[in-house]
Amino acid sequence: MYKKAILFVLIIGITSSCVSKKVYQELESKYNHLRKSNTELLTEKEILGAAKNKLSADLDQLNKEYEALTVSKKNISNEFETLKAKHQSLDESYKALATQSSKELSDQSKKNQELLAKLNEKEKLLAAESFRLENLQNELNKRTEQIDELQNLIKSKENQMQLLKNAISKALHNFEGNGLTVVHKNGKIYVSMENKLLFDSGSWAVGTEGKKAVEQLAEVLSQNSDINVLIEGHTDNVPYTGSTLIDNWDLSVKRATAIVRILQNKGVNPTQITAAGRSEFVMVESNKSTEGRAKNRRIEIILAPNLDEISKLLKD
Repeated sequence: MYKKAILFVLIIGITSSCVSKKVYQELESKYNHLRKSNTELLTEKEILGAAKNKLSADLDQLNKEYEALTVSKKNISNEFETLKAKHQSLDESYKALATQSSKELSDQSKKNQELLAKLNEKEKLLAAESFRLENLQNELNKRTEQIDELQNLIKSKENQMQLLKNAISKALHNFEGNGLTVVHKNGKIYVSMENKLLFDSGSWAVGTEGKKAVEQLAEVLSQNSDINVLIEGHTDNVPYTGSTLIDNWDLSVKRATAIVRILQNKGVNPTQITAAGRSEFVMVESNKSTEGRAKNRRIEIILAPNLDEISKLLKD
């Protein structure tokens, strides 16, 4: 509802300012694309977590069943050996009583046959339990392999992102601490550039130093074609007062697309890139101080791994 309200306000602002239908449609398309991208990332994260939890739960259940069947098999084996020994004893007794009366021999024979029947039944039960145990072991091995493969794939993605973070930090080391930070968290890399490094007040034209930083970042990203790149423009809460744009929403989008063009011109595949404007609504500091507003005026470049391999594994 919050995003819909923002979109409604944006539509009213665009209409009241007599902006062309084409500009409105472009902004609406960018907003929808961003919302879809955000939803897909959250959905993929939930799917991965749920799949891992389900596989772990299945593995625990299979381990319990395996242990129970092992105990059952052992008990049946013990019963089988006991019955076998008893049968041997009765057989010996039967031979010893061969000279006894026919009734005694008949009773002994009947008991012997009953015991043989029980022994055969236990043999069949033991064979069935062995077959079930073997199938359960195969299923247990299969689930264990799936979990190991999923964990290895997730670990590989984490290692890939850490290597990318190291490469970015190395490429931008001369800018870190001067309005630029590089952070690796939640499986993603966040490159934050304050506006003092990139833009003049109210402008979306990238300055010389800012362009140099973005181009150095592009050199790294152009060598990582399986990374998704989200460019977010952020402003403080001071209203835009220029005549060219409408408001801070418009300004944040313009600044994001300015960064996109530099990345594309330096070889980053445009299919990897998404541009978004967040206006003043995602703060990192309070807007009540000059320092806080300066922190909030920034470009966030969010790098996320391609999760197609993991999605395929979960479907298989």
